[in-house]
Amino acid sequence: MTKFLLSLHVLAAIVAVGPVTVAASMFPAAARRVPVPVPVGGAGGGRDGGGADAGDVRTVRLLHRICRVYAGLGIAVPVLGFATAASMGVLGDAWLITSVTLTAVAAGLLAAFVLPRQEELLEQLADGRPVERARTVRLAMFTGLFNLLWATVTILMIVRPGSTTGA
Repeated sequence: MTKFLLSLHVLAAIVAVGPVTVAASMFPAAARRVPVPVPVGGAGGGRDGGGADAGDVRTVRLLHRICRVYAGLGIAVPVLGFATAASMGVLGDAWLITSVTLTAVAAGLLAAFVLPRQEELLEQLADGRPVERARTVRLAMFTGLFNLLWATVTILMIVRPGSTTGA
């Protein structure tokens, strides 16, 4: 049963967390690439001032949706992780407690800083308003921290200090 739970846990992490880390990492640059509309009669002969290019905004919207949907599916990762840890008898181990703590911090960072900032930038783009580079840089920073936390949790899960498979 432990191997089955561990397999589900790892698959859930790959399928749920992987897309969030990739899409969230792509979001800031994609938001910066959305062209700024040029008012009618403005210099440069640009668009008609009717808003950002629909295709570019759709890409950013898709990246945000991937983050939201897969973040919800990501709940399965700690649930299966707790079930696996219980079957292994390691619920009190320091590496697991550290991993759970880092996972909670990563989830909080995603829910409190990454997703809301993505939504704000997406609203601006949908309204045809340009986004400030500083805002996308801050979003990229929070996304990088989120990804770093997940990488750390992954390493802890593989190395598991004190395990017979650890280095």
